[in-house]
Amino acid sequence: MGKTDPGRFFEDYRVGEEIVHATPRTVTEGDRALYTALYPSRFALASSDEFARACGLPRAPLDDLAAFHVVFGKTVPDISLNAVANLGYAEGRFLLPVYPGDTLSTVSEVIGLRENSNGRTGVVWVRSTGYNQRAEAVIRYCRWVMVKKRDAASPAPAPVVPDLAGAVPAGDLVVPAGLDFSGYDAPLAGSAHFWDDYATGERIDHVDGVMLEEAEHMMATRLWQNTARVHFDPAARAGQPRLIYGGHIISLARGLSFNGLGNAQLVAAINGGAHTAPCFAGDTVYAWSEVLDKAETATPSVGALRLRLVAVKNRPAQDFPLRAPDGKHAEGVVLDFDYWVLMPRR
Repeated sequence: MGKTDPGRFFEDYRVGEEIVHATPRTVTEGDRALYTALYPSRFALASSDEFARACGLPRAPLDDLAAFHVVFGKTVPDISLNAVANLGYAEGRFLLPVYPGDTLSTVSEVIGLRENSNGRTGVVWVRSTGYNQRAEAVIRYCRWVMVKKRDAASPAPAPVVPDLAGAVPAGDLVVPAGLDFSGYDAPLAGSAHFWDDYATGERIDHVDGVMLEEAEHMMATRLWQNTARVHFDPAARAGQPRLIYGGHIISLARGLSFNGLGNAQLVAAINGGAHTAPCFAGDTVYAWSEVLDKAETATPSVGALRLRLVAVKNRPAQDFPLRAPDGKHAEGVVLDFDYWVLMPRR
């Protein structure tokens, strides 16, 4: 009985604590194949070794969000096994491409704690870094999660709320070494729209919808070794339907965004993000994007586009509002995700 791990509760965290997460994982071409099977992702750079080599990379990298999910999944047994909800993301930077054959591991630092007013839960902020087998940082991001208390009567720690940046500055975006879009093959990529063709404030309806299947979200959650009970065990949800893993919605929406943003080849940063409402098997997800900003990079052929990716459920995204009259997210909005992408310039 004493050899099993019930997971951490809110009382078990200390600001400044470093947590080395278990189970390094070597990613393979199988991860790419499963990711493609799960999501409607058709971005050429992550799909074709030949296309990637023509763009200056040694081969096709793993989809950026697939690498993110692996790094994230390592943290779940220590951070969110007893979570009520994953609340948000900030300061996410993609520092190096991840290729099949790389081995990923994750280390987190606890950077904030605050008990909720109900006394039964609290919010834990962490900064997590994913490393490859050469101890090079490949992904670094912050997230905050609502975690159950073991004992509602236990004393609360002094609240520490980290001051997180509202966005990653464009100057801090990393263009992978060697990336060169000067000979970019737009017909092969599937889109004629380059960085120059997008305008700040523009909204793009990605048109298509995909129904969430129970088996697919369970497979995806296992693929990333995400052990959070709310995704697997109805008892953890008081008999309610199992929650769809939030990363599943991010990848689904990113895949849908190909229709309208087919040349947004690389995710460079996560500025912020919130899972604004739960999703369950049987819901149908649609998505739209808004261009928030544009920036040049130090590589002349590569531009950066800051996007808000909004996923909605059970109603096509066309004219779907982001906000309700009271300023809260409109009913049916399930994801509000702010991120930078890298794409070719003319």
